[in-house]
Amino acid sequence: MVALCKKTISLLLAGVTCFWMLAFPGFIQADAEGEAAAGEPQVSARAAVLINADNGQVLFGKNEEEQHSMASTTKIMTALIALEKASTDDKVVTITDQMVRVEGSSMGLMPGDKLTLKSLAAGMLIVSGNDAANSAAIAVAGSAEDFAVLMNQRAQELGMEHTHFVTPSGLDDEQHYSTAHDMAKLAMAAMKNPDFANIVGQKAMNIDYIHPDQTRRYTNHNKLLSMYEDCTGVKTGFTKKSGRCLVSAAERDGVRLIAVTLNAPDDWNDHQAMLNYGFLQLEPMAVDDSAYRVSVPVVGGTASTLSVMGEAGEPVVVPRGKAAQVERVVELPRFLYAPVTAGQIVGRVTYRLDGTTLAQTDLVAGEGVDCPVVEKTLFQKIADVIKHLFL
Repeated sequence: MVALCKKTISLLLAGVTCFWMLAFPGFIQADAEGEAAAGEPQVSARAAVLINADNGQVLFGKNEEEQHSMASTTKIMTALIALEKASTDDKVVTITDQMVRVEGSSMGLMPGDKLTLKSLAAGMLIVSGNDAANSAAIAVAGSAEDFAVLMNQRAQELGMEHTHFVTPSGLDDEQHYSTAHDMAKLAMAAMKNPDFANIVGQKAMNIDYIHPDQTRRYTNHNKLLSMYEDCTGVKTGFTKKSGRCLVSAAERDGVRLIAVTLNAPDDWNDHQAMLNYGFLQLEPMAVDDSAYRVSVPVVGGTASTLSVMGEAGEPVVVPRGKAAQVERVVELPRFLYAPVTAGQIVGRVTYRLDGTTLAQTDLVAGEGVDCPVVEKTLFQKIADVIKHLFL
């Protein structure tokens, strides 16, 4: 009877283990002390990376510095440049035959169509329109070749040291390549652009044409927006040479992540596993000194002291479980010299972890303190009269 019970318990435990592995693919559970701990995700991608979108810290990598073609994820750069140009001049582009003479995926542009740069950026990001990418490149730089120069200049600015762009659409070329890490740097920069982030976060989007006067609705190719609740973007890609490529972004409780896979047969599951792993590694920490109050002596003023107040800062992201180890250092002089104006920054609070500064907030004067008005002596008054006689 005891043996039968033991066998039953073993079968139940095995069943629970199998369920866990199926429900949360890509994870290995266990540590030396028997406590639950998430292992690194197991991904199908030839190259992959997961970063903290706030500071670029690599949380997971697999051949992340290995160069590969990146297919239509290239359009992240094309759209970013187009949107940056459009922020100062969202010019109307008249589509030409040269612009639409490109193979592959399309948003259905025809010669004679007229739409803005922002609309072209939306078309290349939502439905991966090669025609939209080519049109934007020619409209901005005069040719796809000259636009590639802009792409490579921007790549250098972003520290994409192992990347070289040739085509605005991502069509295969031996000299067109990047790395998972470089593409994560690109996505990190692109998601800071409000127009870019707004477009890639939409499951479907209406795009206005100026001519013909119409609005077309397009469905986003990025299925991760529907599959993963916290997904906020970014871009899919595929060619026979590149395989399936995907750049994704996700946000949960103030933690923002970016994941990249290049040549990944199972990219949807790869990204879910990577993002789940990332959210287990990080947690947000509030930075709020608005309740801080202290009285500081004032030298040479109409008041002997003044109040100093703290301010609220933006939350920061720290490794999970390390918030208690963050060092909070108040930097404030023992006394202040008058005059001091209300709101003047007189100190700061610094938050550090393992020697790295995470955040700072200002300490400001709660009220102003003037210098006292000193009555002039008789000698000073006579000197002022004499001085004015000779002016």
